[in-house]
Amino acid sequence: MSLSERRFARDDTGQGRVSTFSRNVLSVLEKIEYRRCDTGEDLEAIYRLRYKSFRKHGLLLSETVDQRMVDDLDSAPNCHKFGVFMDGELVSTIRLHHLTRETPFAPAMTVFGNVLQPRLDRGESFIDPSRLSIDPDLYGVHRVMPHITLRLAFIANIHFRTVACIFMIREEHTAFYARNFQATQVGHPRPYPPFTMPIYLYETRYDLNMQRTIDRFPFYYSTPMEQRMLFARPGPGELAPLTVLPTARYINKAA
Repeated sequence: MSLSERRFARDDTGQGRVSTFSRNVLSVLEKIEYRRCDTGEDLEAIYRLRYKSFRKHGLLLSETVDQRMVDDLDSAPNCHKFGVFMDGELVSTIRLHHLTRETPFAPAMTVFGNVLQPRLDRGESFIDPSRLSIDPDLYGVHRVMPHITLRLAFIANIHFRTVACIFMIREEHTAFYARNFQATQVGHPRPYPPFTMPIYLYETRYDLNMQRTIDRFPFYYSTPMEQRMLFARPGPGELAPLTVLPTARYINKAA
């Protein structure tokens, strides 16, 4: 049993069993499937969900005819797009970019490139999650869906062994990232068209905070097999898995 698995029996204070909130997330995870969305109907569905969610929350300046939210960074070679499905229905989506010196393509580079490029030049690497969207018509599980969706970013951080996850977020979300992931602000907020408010850059370092996050929230745990299924590119003649089940779901039965 790994160090992370042995710690699953501890609650948020490290003193008791898994917390009630973690149990709630683990219960929802039992209904969840992750899908890589690179082509076809699933990809179109996540573009439409992005638009629906961002418009519902007043984050876009204007309406578009096709009601899709897509840009050139969706086609970047370091981009990973995911749909999160619950009971077979798309409920949330997230886009992840793996930034390195060789692949410096990500939304954060368009706004905070002068901050991040020197770090990339020194050999640092990052995961940049963006376009996190939750179906605004989803009821009952809104509190847990940000964690279930962001779990993909933390798995990417482990798989690619990056220095940190970086987050471009609006001001009202900064407390969530600081409280849950010990994320800290980098620089000052900046405009990010077409969005309607200034954007903050936060980061949580892998070496300082990853194990702490898993200790507190065991649903962030993942096995190496899950990590490979989500992020390893299939070889010649190989097919990518259609869906990936979150391996932390099995901890709910063992805790």
